[in-house]
Formats: sequence, structure tokens, C-alpha cells
Amino acid sequence: MGKKLYVGNLPFSATEQVLTEKFSQCGTVESAKIISDRDTGRSKGFGFVEMSSDAEATAAIGKLNGTDYEGRPMTVNEAKPMVPRDNRGGGGGFGGGGGGGNRGRRY
Repeated sequence: MGKKLYVGNLPFSATEQVLTEKFSQCGTVESAKIISDRDTGRSKGFGFVEMSSDAEATAAIGKLNGTDYEGRPMTVNEAKPMVPRDNRGGGGGFGGGGGGGNRGRRY
């Protein structure tokens, strides 16, 4: 069991301060991070909490998984290592089709 926990199904109003307070019931919280959309800055509804020991992480999972947070049952489990994503394309360029760079030109 790792020290880093995934916390999901959070209300969009959740703050890192409140997460720290909730998880402090189970031990020392090293860090709490809510993941935000990079474009809008709005919470994505999940985050990560790092506990200071494996025993505290296990206690937090047992005590907080499924508990209510503003009407939503929190999901708390061990965080899995990040897996590199496939290149999904979408990079640069003009276009979606036939010669997008020539738009508006007369020949």
C-alpha cells in the first residue's frame, strides 16, 4: 500500500484545505491536491492526498471511502502510478482536411 491516495467523486466546491482537514482524522497529511482543468481552472472532481505512512493511508481508505462529502459519496483508494498516454494527435496545424493552409487564396 502506498502513501498516496486517489480521492474521487468530489463536489466542485471542494478545497485542498477541507481535504486536509478530513484526512487529518486518520493521521498526518503531507499534501492535498485537487486537480483542475487547465483551461477553465474549475475542479475536475478528483484529487490526491499523501499520508505520512502506509498505516495512515490504510486507515484513511477504511474510514473515508464512501463517506458523504456535500451529498456525494467520496471514493478513496490507493493511487496508481501515472501511465504515459498515447499520442492522441491534435497538435498544431491548420487543418482538418483538404489543404487548410490555402483558405482564402485565389489562384
